[in-house]
Amino acid sequence: MAYYIATLPVTIIFIVNGFGQLFYALKLNKQFPKEHNFKNFYFIFLLWITAALCYPFFYSTDNVNIRWFQGLSNFFICIFTPSIIFLILLYQYVAVVKKNPNIKEKRNIKRFIEEFDKKIEDIDDLESYDLNTDLHRKALHLFPAGIIVLLWIFAIYIWEGIWHADQVWGISGGDFGVFLILTVGYSGILLFAGLDYVRLSFIFKNSNIYHLLPNNVLNLLNKTMKRNELFEFIRPASLVLAFIPSFFLPFSVFISIALIATLADGAASIFGKRFGSRHFPKRSLKTIIGYISGFTVAFLIGIVCLLIFEENLNFSEIIIISLAGAIVFFLIDILNLDIDDNILNPLFCALVMGYLYLLFA
Repeated sequence: MAYYIATLPVTIIFIVNGFGQLFYALKLNKQFPKEHNFKNFYFIFLLWITAALCYPFFYSTDNVNIRWFQGLSNFFICIFTPSIIFLILLYQYVAVVKKNPNIKEKRNIKRFIEEFDKKIEDIDDLESYDLNTDLHRKALHLFPAGIIVLLWIFAIYIWEGIWHADQVWGISGGDFGVFLILTVGYSGILLFAGLDYVRLSFIFKNSNIYHLLPNNVLNLLNKTMKRNELFEFIRPASLVLAFIPSFFLPFSVFISIALIATLADGAASIFGKRFGSRHFPKRSLKTIIGYISGFTVAFLIGIVCLLIFEENLNFSEIIIISLAGAIVFFLIDILNLDIDDNILNPLFCALVMGYLYLLFA
């Protein structure tokens, strides 16, 4: 039982956040039924609960050293990250809002939406604007996957391979990589969630703290969000939440899924907007070039990741798994469902690619 007690704080805080965001989603759906996509949140809520329940089971071993690192992870996720959010808001209140009483009039959701709409109206080339927005969006989405790769390389090839720190600390490179990825990933999710609570607080008339958001956060949102997303939870949080179930799979498959969901999705969107002219279906904004680009990049990502990080598969098996991941990505892209593909891509790629890996390995 000690193993589960050690991870209980993370489980509790994620369950609480799941229900907290459910409360926000119900309020948003009531006040902004046209702008808010409540269907997405069914999945997001389940992903919060899944992340909470899965957390204790990711480590491959259980010993005193593992529990020490779990305690350290608890500190960063449950204490350090909320403290950072609190200090940011406290600084904004003391150093910015109190010294500039008019800041509430400058920082509010109505004004932000007005400036957002005015910026779009003033742009001559709307396609160029959409492409620029997508570049910022996909760069932000790619950031978590890039961090995961760097943390894993550090744990396996530097922590264990060069320093042999596993012999000193009694934790293997694999488990240390799990510790790093879980700590950074779960902390990042809570950070995005905390800022979302502040950003979406405009749903409360008497306790709106939207004005406590720093200007650099508002500027980032302005560059990376579409108008309908102003009334929804920020995409990177749901994207990382959707990665969590696939973390049970071997790292080679997991990182393939993470990069397909970010890099291939970015390629489909950016190349489609930049070079695509033939739309399919005709009324859709998506283009044939976009579909081809996304499929090709997804296929290549699977091959490269499995070749680099996997030792138990032959080349033909790698091709089959990579092709399956690319087909799943293509089908989700072309079906264009109401559910966000940032959620569907990781989940269904994990289901298909994970099944094939277990079949072959």
